[in-house]
Amino acid sequence: MSLFRLDASIRVDGSASRELADAVESEWVTTHPGDAVVRRHVGTEPLPATAWGEAVAGTMTPEDARTPEQRGALALAADLVDELRAADAVLLAVPLYNYGVSQHLKAWVDLVVAGSSPGARLLEGTPAVLATVRGGSYGAGTPREGWDHSTAYLRRVLADVWGADLTVVERELTLVGVNPALDAFTEQAGVMHAEALSAAREAGRALGVVPVA
Repeated sequence: MSLFRLDASIRVDGSASRELADAVESEWVTTHPGDAVVRRHVGTEPLPATAWGEAVAGTMTPEDARTPEQRGALALAADLVDELRAADAVLLAVPLYNYGVSQHLKAWVDLVVAGSSPGARLLEGTPAVLATVRGGSYGAGTPREGWDHSTAYLRRVLADVWGADLTVVERELTLVGVNPALDAFTEQAGVMHAEALSAAREAGRALGVVPVA
């Protein structure tokens, strides 16, 4: 079996989304020792910003008339699709940036769409975990309720469009201890951190279960 893991944090050290994903992966590896973990880190190794436009243009251009840039972008898109199709389980570590998904992650989604047929169920029935974190609080009744434009979007893409059997693990208030304005929420943030790690481990154990035919 194989696990495909994608990280989208721009941080090398101290990433809260990576911490949750590490907990998920650790549990998966425990049940699949020696099996492959395929990694792609779009946060620190971003995909070319122009690749999506070139790939889209390439799909509308006869093969023998495509530019080298179009051919390269389409080859990259095909590789990204192959990574997903080959995976037995999928793990995404995604922070909320500026109330939405980062350009790095959006470029990946757009290229995968460009490299597949319209409406392709790339992850039909594939177990997947989305580990997502938010620096502040965006829940019901908070001043920024409804400002998280990332999680719902990713649910739509991963589960509704691509067909993944999706579990979402979430953590909020990750900027407590960094932003003094959030100091009053220190205790609450600690509870959320512990609960998110516990949920990540549980999701990792479930991700590693081999379905019975």
